[in-house]
Amino acid sequence: MITYIKRKDLDVVKYDACIKNSIQFRIYAFSWYLDIVADNWGVLVLDDYKAVMPIPWQKKYFLKYSSQPFFCQQLGVFSKDEISKELQQNFIKRIPIKFLKVSLNLNSAMLFDENMVKKTNYILKLNDSHSNLFKSFSKGRKHAAKVGEKNELKLKETSIESLIKIQEEFYTYTNYSKEKLEILSAYILKNNLGFIQGVFKDNVLIGGAFFLKTNNNIIYLFSSFSSLGKKMQAASFLINTIIKQHENTNNILDFEGGNMPNIGSFYKSFGAKITSFYFFKRSFL
Repeated sequence: MITYIKRKDLDVVKYDACIKNSIQFRIYAFSWYLDIVADNWGVLVLDDYKAVMPIPWQKKYFLKYSSQPFFCQQLGVFSKDEISKELQQNFIKRIPIKFLKVSLNLNSAMLFDENMVKKTNYILKLNDSHSNLFKSFSKGRKHAAKVGEKNELKLKETSIESLIKIQEEFYTYTNYSKEKLEILSAYILKNNLGFIQGVFKDNVLIGGAFFLKTNNNIIYLFSSFSSLGKKMQAASFLINTIIKQHENTNNILDFEGGNMPNIGSFYKSFGAKITSFYFFKRSFL
């Protein structure tokens, strides 16, 4: 039996255990993560937390709707066992009708059906030497990484506030909650679940990125680069250095995106491979 449980009534220990032991594991689904990035959320639960499906939601003009929070690429159904298509469809059918509109990204382990749209993500397995991985870079990306090295760029720890400041100054798109990102960063760093690397030129910060690191996944969650950083190929230098630091490991560098053609081609140029996840949409409006 699948039941919708409000966040306040959730057995957090059982829920998080289900996420942790699931074959579809994503850090985004943990209760602490959703508590930070989602305005509200509840969970569809099969029996005694045998399988779960978190449902983030918001309210606007007294209407409730479910949508994907920022910094939370994939959710969907999580279970320690394989999910049948029938069970998956039952979960989706049980999304409460009080959510008049539903727009959710489901994890890549779920099964595709006619109610979904495929979305693109790029990942790079780091189980080889950097020299071999570098051979898979495009010609232009090899050149860009070398430009960064010739510019004598350096990587050092920095703060999320510094990266947000760069984005506010040099990017037109800043439609996300800075406060939530700061809270998420503080939790991640405190619990050793990720790291922030800044790119410096002569001790001046010209860009950087915030990475999650869990279950052998290194997730490229947030980045920003100044005009000088872009000119000096700071992004290519940063990613190439991260690859070098984690060569010959079981880690996977998850670029967490690629639907936009220019961004997808950038990730692909590092030798990253396409993987799909699924977008589900429903509306009673």
